[in-house]
Formats: sequence, C-alpha cells, structure tokens
Amino acid sequence: MKSSQKKYVYLFSADFTEGRADMRDLLGGKGANLAEMSSLGLPVPPGFTISTEACTLFYQKGQQLSEEVKDQVKQALAHVEEVMGRRLGDKENPLLVSVRSGARVSMPGMMDTVLNLGLNETTLQGLEKKSPRFAWDSYRRFLQMYSNVVMGVNGSLLEVKLEDYKHDKGYTEDTQLTVEDLQTLVKEFKQLIVSFAGRPVPEDPYDQLWEAIEAVFRSWNTPRAKTYREINHIPEEWGTAVNVQTMVFGNLSESSGTGVAFSRDPSTGERKFFGEYLMNAQGEDVVAGIRTPLPLRKADGPESLEASLPDVYKELEHIYQKLEKHYRDMQDMEFTIEDGRLWMLQTRNGKRTARAALRMACDMVDEGLITPDEALLRVDAESLNQLLHPSLDPQAPKVLLTKGLPASPGGASGQIVFSSEDVVRKAAQGIPVILVRTETSPEDIEGMVHAEGILTSRGGMTSHAAVVARGMGKCCVAGCEDAVVSYDNKTLKVGDRVLQEGDVITLDGSTGEVFLGKVPKVDPVLDKYFERFMG
Repeated sequence: MKSSQKKYVYLFSADFTEGRADMRDLLGGKGANLAEMSSLGLPVPPGFTISTEACTLFYQKGQQLSEEVKDQVKQALAHVEEVMGRRLGDKENPLLVSVRSGARVSMPGMMDTVLNLGLNETTLQGLEKKSPRFAWDSYRRFLQMYSNVVMGVNGSLLEVKLEDYKHDKGYTEDTQLTVEDLQTLVKEFKQLIVSFAGRPVPEDPYDQLWEAIEAVFRSWNTPRAKTYREINHIPEEWGTAVNVQTMVFGNLSESSGTGVAFSRDPSTGERKFFGEYLMNAQGEDVVAGIRTPLPLRKADGPESLEASLPDVYKELEHIYQKLEKHYRDMQDMEFTIEDGRLWMLQTRNGKRTARAALRMACDMVDEGLITPDEALLRVDAESLNQLLHPSLDPQAPKVLLTKGLPASPGGASGQIVFSSEDVVRKAAQGIPVILVRTETSPEDIEGMVHAEGILTSRGGMTSHAAVVARGMGKCCVAGCEDAVVSYDNKTLKVGDRVLQEGDVITLDGSTGEVFLGKVPKVDPVLDKYFERFMG
C-alpha cells in the first residue's frame, strides 16, 4: 500500500493486527473489539475492517465503492487467504466470509449482515467434501440472506417457502431437512429470487463481496436504523464500519454450534456467567429467536454447554473472565463452536436493565474493577427513571395465561396487537398495547418503542426482543412456547383459550408470567443498590 494513500482497511488476525479497542470511531465497536481480542491472543477468525471513513466516502461518491477502497480490500483479502490457506472462489478449498456492520455504538440487529459469502455452484463442491448436508444448508442460508439484504427480496417470501416445505414433510426443525430437501429448496429459492429481483444471485464471489459491502453501508440509512438512532441519540454523520471475516461454521456437525454469553446477568446484574447456545446452528439463529436455545451452565438447566462440551465451556469461562477484567465492564459476547473448537466472533459492553446497571456499578467498585466516580458514570439518569416506574401488585388477584422467560423486568398491561404498524396507530390514540410476535425482528423497532411491553412465543434471553427491550427498559416476556400466534387470524392461542386482537393481557417481565386482563400496579420497591448509589 502506498504510504501517501489514505488508509481505509485494517487487518485483524493472530499474526498481524492493525486496530485497537480505542479506535472505535474509525473501526466501529465491533471492528475495534475484534482487533483488541486478536491482540489479546483470543481465538478470533481472521478478517479486516473497512472504516467509517470509507462509509462517508461511499455516500460522497453517490453510494458507490471507490476503486481505492476496493484495492485495499483485495490486498487485505489476500492476507486472510494466505493465513487460512484457502481462496475466495476456490473449487477445492474455498474461503467463505461474513460481511457485517459495526457502528461506533451497538445497534443490535438494526443493520445488515451476510453470512457464507463466496458460495456458488463451484465452491459448493469444495464444501460438500466436508459434509454434503452442511454444504447445502449453508448455501440455502446464503441465498436467503443475500437476496434479502443485497437484492431487496422480502425475507418472508423464502421463509414462508421453507416453513411450508417443512410443514408438508412433517418436520418441526430446520435440522430435519435432508440433503435432497435442501437441494429442492435451493432450486425453488433461486427461481423465486429471479422472479422477484429480476436477476439471480451473482456467481462471481467478488461481485457478491462488492454488493454486500455496499448493502451494509446502505443499511446505515434504513428506516429501522434511523428510528433506532433517533431513540438513542446517535448522530447520523457517524456512519458504520464493515467487518469482513473468515466464516467458522456452527452448522457443520453435531459437535458444532453457536451462542451468546454475558459475563454477568443483564437483567439482574448478578455476578454469574449467563448465556445461551444452539448446536448445529449459525449465529443468526440464536438472536433471531428462530429456535429456543439452551443455557450455558449446568445450574441453569440439565441440557447445557457445560454438560455436553465441558472443555469448550471451561475455555469460554476463562475468556469471559479475561475480557471482563480487560474492559472493566460487563461483556456481551458471541461465539461459534466448529467441530468442538471455540471461536470468538464479538465482544462489546453489554446492554443491561437499570436495576442491573446499579448492582453492577456497586459490585465492580467492591471488586476493585472501577472507582466510585466511574460507577456514577455507568448509570445514566434516564435508566434511573425506569426504576421509579410502578410494578405489578403482588397481592392483586391474577389469572395466569402462560409463562415464558423473564427477558426484561417490569410490569405492563395493554391490548394485544400483532403488528408494529397497529401498535403505532393505537398508541397515537392513547391506547396502551402489548406487541405480540412469534419473534421480533429489526423491522419491529418502531412498534417496540411505542408498546407498553413485548411478548414472543419463540426465542430466548439473548433473542432480538430480549436484548432490545432491556436496552430500552421495556418489559418483555420471551419464548412462551405454548403460545401460538396467528398473524392471519390476529389471535393468540394458549391451550383451549383463544385471545383476539384488542383483548387485554398483563406481562410480568421479572417472572415471565402472562396474566389475563389488567393487573393493578404498586409503587416500586427500591433496593439497597439504589440507596447506595444515590448516596
């Protein structure tokens, strides 16, 4: 790279890393932390970050990648290929990458991601050598993501095709799909994509790469990203970085998986390792709430990572302790296990409830991790306000409807509503509402803002609904598995009971309970952490 040339691309790998944690303005939060984790010697798949300055340049050039940026990307990619011993587009041993956004501050699920980039008819053959089912499953996922994120094909079109196919076959899980099933689906997906986008997904991996990078830069200005920025007072001129990283595969085998972990409980602030994982899955499966995941620790459930892969669990425990000590704050981490080997994909300061923020601030002072002055800066005035909101009256009579996971504490009553648009419409009329979804997606952000509370039938404590609700201080109950949501009929069915849109329910985000009708509230009880903090 010529020295006079402006630098837009920064490498991170075990042998050579150009970024640091304090470069988040330039590399975004994700890119800066990937570089820092690489420097700490943690198992991070190699890759590179395209800076926020390249995002500004992209918009200056009429939403086009400049040749200068492309040249630097090619050089960085050549380094990654050398480190991995694989080539993008190679038939025998293909390199596949993920292309992910990374703003200065975490914007969970608000911007776009493409996984398994580099797959086409040719590279599929190289992947089939590892496992035919894994190869076709990865291809199916790539077509779904790429067509939606890059080509603007409505994601639900392919999702409905997949669900209908599973229903016809009598399958309940994606993992039941055979190689033949996946081949049929890929063929049907390709036809659907051409009929809706007017063109197929590009076969050339470099065409895929350029289009994906541009799509991630463009996602900075999607309606949902703009809404999130407004709520969280994030300046528009910041832009996003793009991270291109070697793919590691949680869907490769039964000893592969993916998960999300927190170094402390984000709901309560308790000093205990907390998280969820899914075997034979890719990263988006956990946060999207498509399957309800399993806990990491034996103490949180009989089926756990600690029980099934004790060595991986021990390594993960060691890493979270190292990261929390290094960053001196609660960490939210993403990881993938490929054939029993642990890889770290992300770490960031975790979103937490106001109650958790108070407890963590006090505990970390006692542990000597931070000073009292730093503790005061860890809790903002808006979140203190959350603690002063009333909670459900424990003495009031209640009729239990169902129970899910206590994803974000608080109490909320309102009319059942099934779409974000309807939430916004009813909230504008002053009607309190509860947003009820099978699982939320980034498109639901506006509805989540205006709803009193959120209820999902799928997803765990680290799903999109749970993470975003906690960040907003919004009551949320996730993963009510016996609740059946029908968008077509606008009904919520639990056992023999069927509730219609407009019926009133109450959520207790601290216990995960859902009650019929409106439950009265009482003034909050402020704990010792609140008193100490205010003192």
